[in-house]
Amino acid sequence: MISKRHFLFNIALISIPWLSLLFIGKRSFKRYSVAGIFVVVFEIFNHMYGHKRNWWKFYNKRKSFFRDELPFSVGPYMPLSMWLLKISYGNFKKFIMLNAIADGFFAFFFIDVLKRFRIIRLNKLSHLQFFFYLHYKAYLLYGVQYLFERANRYRFF
Repeated sequence: MISKRHFLFNIALISIPWLSLLFIGKRSFKRYSVAGIFVVVFEIFNHMYGHKRNWWKFYNKRKSFFRDELPFSVGPYMPLSMWLLKISYGNFKKFIMLNAIADGFFAFFFIDVLKRFRIIRLNKLSHLQFFFYLHYKAYLLYGVQYLFERANRYRFF
């Protein structure tokens, strides 16, 4: 059974980032949503693989992908990816730096906060390995957005 603390955390993890997209603008939402959807789908597959390999451990007794990993995929990944693309697309170094800061914050600080609240802890990964697990997707995200922009440039309708 899911604890009340974990349930409230999942609700906040999904709702707060998605509510922030109200301020991104309609044009930016349409422009960056394809890359955002791609990173969410890709991250779901990554989480399924990490779940199978026991790279992290949730403190709830029963393992459940939908209760544990899925809120992390659906919640912050797409909105954060879209915000980072909006802020820094066109400047690859700035994009990678902002992603490294966000991923580093999560891998080295926030994961320990979640451990103190008894929600999740790293099991078979170090903090540095977890950082690389998070960060390599930034290159894919930028590449997908670049290809999407390039494809839209050649549309004639």
